[in-house]
Amino acid sequence: MADSSGVHQYGNILLGGRGGTNPGQLKIHPGGFLWKKSGGGKVVEVAKGDISSLNWTRVPKGYQLAIRLKAGSNVKFNGFREQDISNLNNFLSSNLGLTPEDRPLAISGRNWGDAELEGNILSFMVGGKQAFEISVADVSQTQLQGKNEVVVEFHVDDTTSANEKDTLMEISFHIPSTNATFVGDDERPSAQIFREKILSMADVGPSGAEAIALFEEVHILTPRGRYNVELHLSFLRLQGQANDFKIQYNSVVRLFVLPKSNQPHTFVVITLDPPIRKGQTFYPHIVLQFPTEEIAECALSINPELLNTKYKDRLLPIYKGLSHDVFPQILRGLSEAKVTRPGKFRSSQDGYAVRASLKAEEGTLYPLEKSFFFLPKPPTLILHDEIDYIEFERHGAAGSMSSHYFDLVIHLKTVQEHQFRNIQRNEYHNLFNFISSKNLKIINLAETQAATGVAAALEGSDDEGVDPHLNRIRSARESGAAGDGEDSDEEDEDFVAEKDDAGSPTDDSEEEPDASDSGEDEERPAKKEKRPKETAPKPMVKKSKKDDGEDGDKKKKRKKKDPNAPKRALSGFMYFSQAERENLKKSNPGMSFPDMAKTLGERWKRMSGEEKEPYEAKARVDKERYKEQMAGYKSGIHPGDPEDDSDED
Repeated sequence: MADSSGVHQYGNILLGGRGGTNPGQLKIHPGGFLWKKSGGGKVVEVAKGDISSLNWTRVPKGYQLAIRLKAGSNVKFNGFREQDISNLNNFLSSNLGLTPEDRPLAISGRNWGDAELEGNILSFMVGGKQAFEISVADVSQTQLQGKNEVVVEFHVDDTTSANEKDTLMEISFHIPSTNATFVGDDERPSAQIFREKILSMADVGPSGAEAIALFEEVHILTPRGRYNVELHLSFLRLQGQANDFKIQYNSVVRLFVLPKSNQPHTFVVITLDPPIRKGQTFYPHIVLQFPTEEIAECALSINPELLNTKYKDRLLPIYKGLSHDVFPQILRGLSEAKVTRPGKFRSSQDGYAVRASLKAEEGTLYPLEKSFFFLPKPPTLILHDEIDYIEFERHGAAGSMSSHYFDLVIHLKTVQEHQFRNIQRNEYHNLFNFISSKNLKIINLAETQAATGVAAALEGSDDEGVDPHLNRIRSARESGAAGDGEDSDEEDEDFVAEKDDAGSPTDDSEEEPDASDSGEDEERPAKKEKRPKETAPKPMVKKSKKDDGEDGDKKKKRKKKDPNAPKRALSGFMYFSQAERENLKKSNPGMSFPDMAKTLGERWKRMSGEEKEPYEAKARVDKERYKEQMAGYKSGIHPGDPEDDSDED
């Protein structure tokens, strides 16, 4: 639709590519086209002066607008309605000076046709209509199989999302020797001429050819191996013994230069969107490792005229310096990606990172100004904007070595979490102060005692007096006592408070709230073990035989549950848990039940009263239901009932 200024804006317009399509917002203005991916990320801008022609094509579920650029490539937008065509034709004709033409689509399904190369576009025509077209700039490699067949391979489509499953990666053309467009002879058949034509337009050649800079035998950690890294004008190429990757510069999002503490190497990380792919494995980060003291000298093989025009103020003719500085400088000039280096954080060894473990892998955690980066495997980038809150945890519950290390747990807004383990205790203050300076929420600050306890334990020795809570538990075990009420409440405070939030009868009941809920069945035994601590003094009370007999009978009878008795009411937290547990399982399939209960409890704590209200309302209704059913249940008891007989006796 058009606004008051005459600018046309459309929602849910798809950016066409070789794989899936990304929805976004398209704005058509007198200066050209601007498309933004929904949810942020990729932006495509087409200036008026770069457009060569426009075409409309009828496609399934709408119309496609194809924009042919003067450079030879094209951009396609899908999702227009039939009524949009007439309005846009008038607007484009008056503002851009171009009237879109109708280009019919071949739908006969035949696989024989004519291959036409126009500009940088290869079109396959069937019966005078276009069946499909591909941009030759997307070609990563071509191979001649036999005398008549040419296999064309493509790099990963930069119009698809990172988790796209299906995308066109290879296509094969059969060029018979009788072809009239690509005429060959016995020495150079038609298929070879077709291949050479594509190679000349795709800027693809043998290893080292036409590269403006070459770095040999670079050690790459992911994907692992040694590669020759070629920097061309339009793409980056990694050529190894088993793998060969071609990466266009518009896929390079950011560069990281991260020195390794007390190590003779420096990480250089290339972050990609979309990632490169090997089989079913995606690599969003290419982790290169350069010797820190290695000197590199590189003279660019580039046309001086091009260097002084297009790459003016971006590239120099000659570079000399440390290899981990020279490589990102050249790559930055070609891709225009920003370079990130360590910020203000310093570890206790005066390095830029701390040693840590993620899952089963040991590595290095870099606290950066706008993110955390764990390297080398699995390379994990966590932006500050994605973080919900951070926790500092003791490493292990007991043991003489527990106070030497601690864990850093980063909880994301998507409920996912990353736990970095085995961080040395002397790094605690540096990390704590740095994270606090970034205004990131630290959950330990919500309870001063917990934060003080962690800090004291990490600073102190391994004596029992370091952790008062652990000391009390050990003393209770040694004396054989059940423990005082304060210790029990401290351990179970979060869980009990959550479940009793709505004041439901579940807080003093041994009845399981829902027999079908397997998760709660597992959680109840742990709760029962802590209850005897509160009632431990009761067996010490002297009673008469009559009293003992009555109490014993009542106790035994109380354990028997009448199948006709009403089910007890659930609290608001229990309704919340039932609603969110399945979503949590889907997003974190490997999460254990205790971690799931802990996560749900923390989310419930952070919810506002308005957010809790729907679940509290259900709890109130359920409570009224329980009261009514209990009243009817009690009034309906007859003397024949065994429990009723015991009460009357």
